[in-house]
Amino acid sequence: MERKIEVFSSEGISIEYSIVGKGEPIFVMHGGHSNCNEEFGYNSLIENGFSIITPSRAGYGGTSKEVGKSLSVACKYYLKLLNHLNIHKVHLLAISAGGPTGIYMASKFPERVATLTLQSAVTKKWLMPNDKEYKAARKLFHPNVENFTWSLISFMNKIFPRFIFKQMFPSFSKLKYNDATELVSNDDINAIRKMNCRQRSGYGFFIDLAQINEITMQDLRAVTCPTLIMHSKHDGSVPLEHAYFAQENIPSSKLCLLESWGHLIWLGKSSNVTDENIDEFLKSNKLL
Repeated sequence: MERKIEVFSSEGISIEYSIVGKGEPIFVMHGGHSNCNEEFGYNSLIENGFSIITPSRAGYGGTSKEVGKSLSVACKYYLKLLNHLNIHKVHLLAISAGGPTGIYMASKFPERVATLTLQSAVTKKWLMPNDKEYKAARKLFHPNVENFTWSLISFMNKIFPRFIFKQMFPSFSKLKYNDATELVSNDDINAIRKMNCRQRSGYGFFIDLAQINEITMQDLRAVTCPTLIMHSKHDGSVPLEHAYFAQENIPSSKLCLLESWGHLIWLGKSSNVTDENIDEFLKSNKLL
């Protein structure tokens, strides 16, 4: 995959972004702990004639943390980036913790968003302060220690890839590992290894935890573009109720429930179903 990475600056603020492929533009709001080097699901979209623009979201990669003062400020700068690239309208793809940004952008700037696709997306309150996962995340992914955390995970993953895959599996899936073997692909262990090597949290994940509380039911109801909601029935990271909540409140939405083994719907033996569904949706809602 040939990836072009650049930095756009405006008003002293920087946004790192990547571009891959050629064709109708898809603007990706990547998930937590990721950046403009994200690649899950990209190959199929490129092969089907789309270009993919991925900004590192606020506080991730080379993007200034000041972009994350609010969802309003973040979307202001993402639109500046699109203007810089002379792109007026995009297909918007929001993944996991990038869900609130995608929903906000689609609701506030309908003239710039042709379609919205939510993949394993957060659509309402998630990881509250009393949750043990929240408390653990605050320690492990604090900006002062997150680089050490990911470096350790990456190092261990290179030596013991299958062991790390099994250890991380419960964070992604509600299924027990032994019950999911028929759904897991031989390539998944290597895909997780590569993911762990490219992931970092920076200030981004802390910003995510704050911005999630900004999204409202009114924001979802204000989304008017065709919307595809894709979620695994076995997601162990973002509960399935987030997908149902989006379907109930986004007027022009369609829910696609997947049999993939967990949160990472681009992996597993049924990953082709994920690819086929988003490709069909985007091609049936071409940019005007």
